[in-house]
Amino acid sequence: MLCPSNNFALQLNKYFVEKVIPRKNSIYKAVREISKVVTEVLREVEAQEPRFISSLNENNGRFEGLTVVVLYLNQMGVFNFVDDGTIPGCAVLKLSDGRKRSMSLWVEFITASGYLSARKIRSRFQALVAQACEKCACRDYVKLLTDTSEVRLRIRDKFIVHIVPAFRCAGLWPRSAAHWPFSPTQYSTWPNPNQVNDVKNEGFNILSKESIYMKDKQASSEGDAWVMSFTEAEDRLLQDGARRKCLSILKTLRDRNFESSPITNYVLKCLVLYECEKHPNEHEWCDDNTLGDRLNGILLQLISCLQCRKCPHYFLPNVDLFKGKSLQSLDNTAKQSWRLTREMLINSHCLDRL
Repeated sequence: MLCPSNNFALQLNKYFVEKVIPRKNSIYKAVREISKVVTEVLREVEAQEPRFISSLNENNGRFEGLTVVVLYLNQMGVFNFVDDGTIPGCAVLKLSDGRKRSMSLWVEFITASGYLSARKIRSRFQALVAQACEKCACRDYVKLLTDTSEVRLRIRDKFIVHIVPAFRCAGLWPRSAAHWPFSPTQYSTWPNPNQVNDVKNEGFNILSKESIYMKDKQASSEGDAWVMSFTEAEDRLLQDGARRKCLSILKTLRDRNFESSPITNYVLKCLVLYECEKHPNEHEWCDDNTLGDRLNGILLQLISCLQCRKCPHYFLPNVDLFKGKSLQSLDNTAKQSWRLTREMLINSHCLDRL
């Protein structure tokens, strides 16, 4: 327990007001500036190719479709979703019937083996974005980066935006995540049965993006695979209590106390979800008095993951979020994380300088 708890709770609330909220406001301001440019580019892309439909929009002051600025592909059509675990975290789309090839809206991206190629669609999308950047009104301050097969834009020489083609898989749930939730009962408080049903009915996305698990593969078919993403499901699970607040505080601590860290926003998000399972009751997430203990638990779990050099994806535990990270960076970050955790354990005023 972070000590003394009542005093620390006051300090935590002060930290949230003085450090976390300004960070969130700064990010929101940058996102609003970026979204205008990205919307302009994607509008031009859709004019060239109506099969690509932008998901970026603002709803009650919150931007949707923004995690990687997903561009939804119109009409998945006549494909079967195949999740056989060949590539961790990835799946393929295969024609349900070879005779239906000509019926697909994406016929030119279907391989001889009947797979809808994520790589071919990404290549086509990259070409469309390149043309859009030359034609749109913001062409003087937006540039397509060409050192990657993915679509990344440099905006005003300040921001890098990753735009990802994706398919929405509503009403489906992948076999790789069939184990979730880990210990469901009719009396579960988190996730409760209604949350589980909502999440599984909401489904997930499959993204045309590079995966660390594809880099060592030799077969050309590996590039046809799609990366599974559960952003909406994760956000739905974190919407109650102080769970979002906890994640925002962790991001702020990371930004202010670590440099070149392997601790991404997504690593922190997964650790918060694991903490939710360990502490499923709402009274354990209700206020700043309990939030200090949750932060402590997450930081200790982070140190454990860094020392074990493995951080499992929440829904896809066979996916290691630290794969490809250097051992030195993991070891150095573990030491930094322990110093941070120790300071928070013994000094109730530590947040004044963290």
